[in-house]
Amino acid sequence: MAKEIGYDGIDISIMFLKNRTPTYLAKLRQGLADVGLPVIMMTTYPDFTHPDAIQRERELLYLQSDVALCSELGVRYLRILAGQAHPTVDTGACVDWVSDAFHAVDAYAKHFDVSLVFENHGKPGAWDNVDFTYDPQNFLRICDRIRDTNIRINFDTGNITAHGEDPMEILPKVLDRVETIHVTDMRHRGSFSPTAIGSGVTPNRAVFQYLKANGFDGWLCIEEASGRGFAGVRDAYEYVKTLWDEV
Repeated sequence: MAKEIGYDGIDISIMFLKNRTPTYLAKLRQGLADVGLPVIMMTTYPDFTHPDAIQRERELLYLQSDVALCSELGVRYLRILAGQAHPTVDTGACVDWVSDAFHAVDAYAKHFDVSLVFENHGKPGAWDNVDFTYDPQNFLRICDRIRDTNIRINFDTGNITAHGEDPMEILPKVLDRVETIHVTDMRHRGSFSPTAIGSGVTPNRAVFQYLKANGFDGWLCIEEASGRGFAGVRDAYEYVKTLWDEV
């Protein structure tokens, strides 16, 4: 579908994969080769803010496995998260736990030549709670703590709008480390309400203008959430491509 529309690559979730057996992965690699379109990014869901220390250790091992999987499939970027906003956990402790985990996986990813990109995230179907970094201030706190790593940023344009704030107030603070963009749109400011890109209130035009004015030339990864299937994916491509060319 992506190739037919004109996309340059695809961005997939770890939840798309059925298993990690050698036969399945070999078949998947062959299928990707036959299509001739690279998997630019894989998104995964580590939960390093979990209150149980043993579970946080498991999450680190799961993430290391995801790094190895990206290496095997030739995926360039692995999108990583901080974890859920568990209601009983202290903010300072969460920042410490996430920083420690990110530092631990950084060298591992470098060894496998996989680039980690950290996202200001919202609410995935994989979790019960919103992301700890749904609050942009928590996102910025963690960004400050991982400046000494190779981890870059996948900036999501819609999640900050969903939280009720302006992405243009956050983007300049992290621009020097932005590697990729998740282009999304929200129907309403202040609520997690994904909609067709271009139909909501997220200031994607202003974001694109700012990125272009500051020399950004990385990947724009489209998160289409209108629920309209092929037509939605096609319309999102046309809108984002046209908007980027215009600004």
